[in-house]
Amino acid sequence: MPEILPIKIDPNLCAGCGLCIDVCPFRNLSLINGKATLEGEHCISCGHCAAVCPEDAIEAPAIEGGMADYNTFSIDRKWLPHGQYDTAGLVSLMSSRRSCRNFLDKPVDSALLEDLVKIGATAPSGTNSQLWTFTILPTRKAVLAFGGHVASYFMKLNALAEKYLLRTALKFAGKGELDEYYHKYYPIVKKAMDEWAESGRDRLFHGASSVIAVGMQPGASCPAEDALLATQNILLASHSMGLGSCLIGFAVSAIKQEPEIKRSLGMPADETVYAVIALGYPNESYRTIAGRKMAVIRYFEG
Repeated sequence: MPEILPIKIDPNLCAGCGLCIDVCPFRNLSLINGKATLEGEHCISCGHCAAVCPEDAIEAPAIEGGMADYNTFSIDRKWLPHGQYDTAGLVSLMSSRRSCRNFLDKPVDSALLEDLVKIGATAPSGTNSQLWTFTILPTRKAVLAFGGHVASYFMKLNALAEKYLLRTALKFAGKGELDEYYHKYYPIVKKAMDEWAESGRDRLFHGASSVIAVGMQPGASCPAEDALLATQNILLASHSMGLGSCLIGFAVSAIKQEPEIKRSLGMPADETVYAVIALGYPNESYRTIAGRKMAVIRYFEG
């Protein structure tokens, strides 16, 4: 169940309009003697009631106002009504963002990275749990240290995958993951590690100067969805801020299998990482937006 986080209602300001009652997702509010009153046991601190109140009679203490204070830009805190935004501009942003694999040797200011985290946290989350975590690696030095841990894991994995008898025995035992890895990913990983050893070419983070790892604390009702929604916010915002971005799935896989990597980044053992985002100033440009394969679309009409 959601954490108990009661709101505060000032009866002297409440006009008894009942708008807060209509928007409360848990139906915790009632009108008693013409005043809004919290009756339910559970509140998810969504802030709907406070945001809709025309008299500013409601506060949601758990909502941190500073999360809407950005370092590199400012926003209008007034709510943007449905339908009052440039849909074509939004779709243009979404379609223009591409995975960047060529970065300039230029650091990203920490203020910008912190703003990206705050933008990520504007995403919806199941029961408004907001249990995500954002681990920032602000420098190329930190990124390379992280990359060293990831590379070490894949070196060990490749050494195992090279053993034909081991792969075959595991496959016949119903554990074909190592054999699948060998055929699908081993050549790519080996080439990347060889290039790193021979020329220093970074095929993992592509020369990115910063990284944000998006994780979740335990207790969320849909942790993967929450983390990836926040991740998409960061990807889109980074493009609008002049940064390139790329999701690094190999790093996520390494963290999942090698707990020591998580500890090296200062993450507790019970945290789960769902996305690793490489960030930096792009050294590439395009003429057209990204195309997409035809989607599967179906209707159900009962």
